[in-house]
Amino acid sequence: IIGGREARPHSRPYMAFLLIQSSEGLGACGGFLVREDFVMTAAHCLGSSINVILGAHNIQRQERTQQHIPVLRAIPHPDYDPDKFRNDIMLLQLTRRIRKNKAVRPVALPQGRNRLRPGDLCTVAGWGLVSRNMRTDVLQEVQLRVQRDQKCSNRFNNYNSQTQICVGNPRERKSAFRGDSGGPLVCNNVVQGIVSYGDSNGIPPAVFTKIQSFTPWIKRTMRRLAPRHQGPAPGDFHSLG
Repeated sequence: IIGGREARPHSRPYMAFLLIQSSEGLGACGGFLVREDFVMTAAHCLGSSINVILGAHNIQRQERTQQHIPVLRAIPHPDYDPDKFRNDIMLLQLTRRIRKNKAVRPVALPQGRNRLRPGDLCTVAGWGLVSRNMRTDVLQEVQLRVQRDQKCSNRFNNYNSQTQICVGNPRERKSAFRGDSGGPLVCNNVVQGIVSYGDSNGIPPAVFTKIQSFTPWIKRTMRRLAPRHQGPAPGDFHSLG
């Protein structure tokens, strides 16, 4: 997070830190709890195995509030396009349900038609870089304004106003940055967006996945995979679109 500040510990109890094992080594992303057994993040955070840390503030410490839960299944959107960052959304089914408490609880998903408008003030949080070469161990947050779609379509060829949100005033040095990918854009206590991509120097605006446009897929996927039965049924191993 660029231009933000340290979040009050556990004031965002839905925040998840993802440790991702992939062919390139160990990576990290943000994510957020949407149900007792599901975390949402960006599809470009996919790896061969993912571990989720919930209830964290300082990610380098072993805090009492932390719950470490491996991912049972990662379900990227079936139409995710890694070259254009289209449909950059993924659900992670946890191996077990979280223990819900003050430090760990789900965030509300968009209901019906609560549309986002340019000028709306939202918050994004994460453990990503705070400048080009400065890391942070504690959760950072920053307030960002929703922009007109034009501000992003002018800068990013693949911007799609149906499935993406343009966020961050170009005149302010405030933005999500490397390592914040997959984290939540929260507006009025509802998660509306997922950190997807932006300028390589962190100059706003940045592009967020518009969660609202994926509601049917989200509901369908969580319904299909829950509640978990003992052992996979035959035919459970096909592509998890």
